Amino acid sequence: MVSPFRPDTGAFWALLLAVGLLATGCGTDTRPPVRTGAEVLAANNFAALQGERVGLIVNHTARVDTAHLIDRVARAPTVELGTIFAPEHGLRGTAGAGQAVESGRDPRTGTPVHSLYGDTRRPTQEMLAGLDALVFDVQDVGARFYTYTTTMGLAMQAAAEANVRFVVLDRPNPLGGTYTSGFVLDPDHESFVGRYPIPVAHGLTVGELTRLVKGKRMLPGLDSLSLSVVNLDGWDRAMRWPDTGRDWTPPSPNLPTWETALVYPGMAFFEAVDVNEGRGTAHPFLQIGLPWPASEVQAVVDTLRGRSLPGIAVDTTQYTPQPRTGAPTPRYEGHSLHGLRLRITDRTAVRPVELGIHTLHATYQQAQVRGDSAFIQRPTHLDRLAGTDRLRRLLRQGASPSNIVESWQASVDRFREERGPSLLY
Repeated sequence: MVSPFRPDTGAFWALLLAVGLLATGCGTDTRPPVRTGAEVLAANNFAALQGERVGLIVNHTARVDTAHLIDRVARAPTVELGTIFAPEHGLRGTAGAGQAVESGRDPRTGTPVHSLYGDTRRPTQEMLAGLDALVFDVQDVGARFYTYTTTMGLAMQAAAEANVRFVVLDRPNPLGGTYTSGFVLDPDHESFVGRYPIPVAHGLTVGELTRLVKGKRMLPGLDSLSLSVVNLDGWDRAMRWPDTGRDWTPPSPNLPTWETALVYPGMAFFEAVDVNEGRGTAHPFLQIGLPWPASEVQAVVDTLRGRSLPGIAVDTTQYTPQPRTGAPTPRYEGHSLHGLRLRITDRTAVRPVELGIHTLHATYQQAQVRGDSAFIQRPTHLDRLAGTDRLRRLLRQGASPSNIVESWQASVDRFREERGPSLLY
C-alpha cells in the first residue's frame, strides 16, 4: 500500500497556483470569485452533513480556500470522516491517463484511501459500510469523455445499493453552461470514457449532470438514490472559467492551463490518430506534432487559416516530446516533429468541438494526399471519444467539416430541451 500525496504540500501547490495565475490573468476582475459548493458547505459549518459519517470522492482539486476538503471535514466537530476515494489520476492528480491508481492511507488523518481506478472502478459495499453519505467534490472539465463523471455515476449506483446518501459539492463547468456540441453518445459505444447519452460538450455542472442522470434514468438502479447538490454561489451559465475569478488548478496533468481545457473537448480526438497530441510538452492539446515534412504540415495550417476558425489563430511549430509528469512515454518521444499550434485570440468565441473537427478533418485529408491509409491509428478509441462510429465513417466518406457538425445538431437540440428540468442556474 502506498501513502497518497497530501494535497497541501507547499511546493506542489505553489506550482499549481503559479500556473493558475498565468492561465487566468487573475487579479484583473474586481467581482468576487464564484464560491464552490464545498466553500458554501464549509461556510455553513457543514450543516448539510451534520451528525453523519461520510466518505469523500476527491482529488487535489477539492480545495476549500487554502485547505483541502479532507482536512476541513476531519476537523469539523459535527461530521465524521469515514473513508476517502480517489478517481483516475489519483489523489494528487499526477498519475498519467489510464495509469492504475493505488490505494493507501491518508498520512495526516489516518483515513483509508480507496482507489476507484485500479482493481475496482466503483466503491464496493464493504468500502461503503457504516457510511451515511458519499460526498463528491472533483473538478470536471465539461467533456463527456473526461472520466471523473463516469466515476461519479458508478459511485451513485453503489450509494443507492448501500442506501447511502449521495451529495455533490458543485463546481463550475470551465466551458460555461450555454455551449453544447458534439455527437450524442450511441448506446453501442458506451465505455468508461463515455457513459451517458449526452453530447461531447454537455454544458452542465457536475451537480446538474447527476440530476440529469438520475432524472432521465441514464443509469440503472438510481430510483431509490437520495441525491442532493450544494449549489455554487455567484455562477451563471454565461461564465467561462476566467469569468469565475478563480485560479485554475489543473484537474489532470495534461490540462495544465485553462486554455488546454478549453480546446480539449475537440482536440482530444487526436489521441486516436497517428500524431503526438502535445503530451510530453508544456502545451498538450494546444499543439499537435506530425512525423511529416514541414511543407505538408504547412498545408494543414494554410487550410485551417483559410477557414477563419472563431477565436483561434493557427501557427506552425516544431517540438520534441519528452517524458513529463502525467506523460511518462509520450508518442514520438525524442523525435523532432513539425506541427501546428493553436493560439486563443477570443476565448468567448472558441467552439472547441467544432475546432477539433476542423483540425482533424484538415489533417486527415492531408494524410490521404500522402497515402497514409492507417492515419486513424486507434479507430475504436476514436469511436469511444466521439460516442459513435459516425465521425470515422464521415471522414472516410469525404464529408466536409460543416456537414459533420450539422449531422449532430438535431440530437443536440433535443438534449438541450431534455436537460431543462435538471438545471440549477
